[in-house]
Formats: sequence, C-alpha cells, structure tokens
Amino acid sequence: MTPQQYAPLLVILIMLPIILLRNRAPRTLRPKWMWVMPAIIVPMMGLALWGTSLEPGADRTPFGVASWAILAVGLVLGGAAGWWRGKMTTIERHADGTLKAQASPIGIILIIGLFVGRSALRSVLEPHAAAWHLNALAIADAFLLFVVGMIVVQRIEMYIRARRVLAGEADSHVEAAA
Repeated sequence: MTPQQYAPLLVILIMLPIILLRNRAPRTLRPKWMWVMPAIIVPMMGLALWGTSLEPGADRTPFGVASWAILAVGLVLGGAAGWWRGKMTTIERHADGTLKAQASPIGIILIIGLFVGRSALRSVLEPHAAAWHLNALAIADAFLLFVVGMIVVQRIEMYIRARRVLAGEADSHVEAAA
C-alpha cells in the first residue's frame, strides 16, 4: 500500500475511539433541522462526483449501462443501509418535550467498513478494471452515492419516527427490541 492509502486508515484509527466515546450518550434531536445534513451532503457529493471526472488521467469515457447500474446499486444499497441505521437509532421523548437520540455503534462500524473497503477496493480495481471490463470511476462514485443514499434515507427514517414520538406514540425501535 502507498502512503496515500495509509493516510485515510490512520485517520479512521484515530477518529474511531473519539466517535464511539461521543456516541455513548444520547444527543438532543431536533426534527425540524434534520433536512440540513442532506442539504449539505447531496451538493457536496454531487461536486465530488463531478470532480472525479475532471481528475488528470481519469477515464473520461461516458458511462455505459453497466456503469449506471453500478451507480444505481450503490445508491439503493446506501438507502437500505440508511434505513437500517436510522431504525437502529433509539429515540426517546423526555418529560420536558425534548427528543433524545442515541445512535447504534453498529452504524459507525458500517461507515468505517465502507472507508476501509473503498481504500482496499481502489488498490485492487485500478490495475485490473480494464481487464474486468469495469469502469473504476463508476465503482468509486458508487461509494459516494452509497453515502448519499445512507444519509438521506437515515434522516427520513429518523424524522418519521421522531414525529411519531412527538405525537405520543412509542418508538418502534424500542418496541422491536423488547
């Protein structure tokens, strides 16, 4: 592996304990602001997708049907992972009317697994993509679309559940766990 491939792994190893410690306690959930993260992430990932096509040496051939299918699979799988991650988040209503949400550590492990998988896949795909008739750029972009799908669908799932909890219903995640 090259130093460029080690750097993201080192950042993950440093950030993992910090993120896990930070997520031990429930945090205040504000449903009316849950649209902000997707509104930031979607344009940023759009710029990232556009930027990867402008990289020097990038495969500038137009995406074929297989490449678009890879992108769609990345988005759909990301949506499924986001739904699951949103479902694994516990939402509670406190006596003062505030909502508290506690994310499952499994979601953090999923995200870290994605970063590690993307780094490992890049080192395998780049030299062999042409021989396997795959567009390496489409596969790298599928990981970005996975993140978009995961964040957007997770926020939608949590928003729906938060509205139910605010209306006085019990959290469906807590009922399923009991």
